[in-house]
Amino acid sequence: MPVDAVVFDLDGVLVDSERMWDEVRQAFAAAHGGRWLPDSTRAMQGMSTPEWASYLVTEVGVELTPEETAAGVVQEMASRYAEHAPVIDGAVEAVRAVAARYPVAIASSSPPVLIKAFLVATDLTALVPVALSSEQTGAGKPAPDVYLAAARALGVDPTACAAVEDSTNGLRAALAAGMTVYAVPNPHFPPDPAVLTDVTVVNSIAELPAALG
Repeated sequence: MPVDAVVFDLDGVLVDSERMWDEVRQAFAAAHGGRWLPDSTRAMQGMSTPEWASYLVTEVGVELTPEETAAGVVQEMASRYAEHAPVIDGAVEAVRAVAARYPVAIASSSPPVLIKAFLVATDLTALVPVALSSEQTGAGKPAPDVYLAAARALGVDPTACAAVEDSTNGLRAALAAGMTVYAVPNPHFPPDPAVLTDVTVVNSIAELPAALG
């Protein structure tokens, strides 16, 4: 089916923040009585803010409430974004090139404050009319909620949207939404090879405009 709109993930696709999230959460957990588990990093990829905050408390053992945990981690992430938004090389140019041809949106697990910080830092606010966090739309990835909400906000059927993702849970969410999915695999946290069999893989975000045809 022809593509009528393009929906971008944020972390790992447009900003190199997956390692930053991991570093901040691990440090926060260690400072508040938690113990990092071997699968904690991957388990939280794609979770909404309430979901990962609850995970840090119930599974990692952070000795705060989920609300306090979320506030502390997000405050540190916002401080780091204010110092230097970790924009991936070629990401801004790719969004501009795609936005010249299609309506575009962001569907992210990041909290709204960080999505806004990215758009302001890159001067993309006017080009991205829809920017949604999974904490605003229901369950986090791999549930399709945020992708379905982005399609509704764009006024486009999900099956006529392309999604751009990097992680296993993100790819599963976009596929569950019925979208045509493009993967830009995260080199630090590679997605499950089994998921990649159902998507189109591009080596970098800079290759996306050409891949869309």
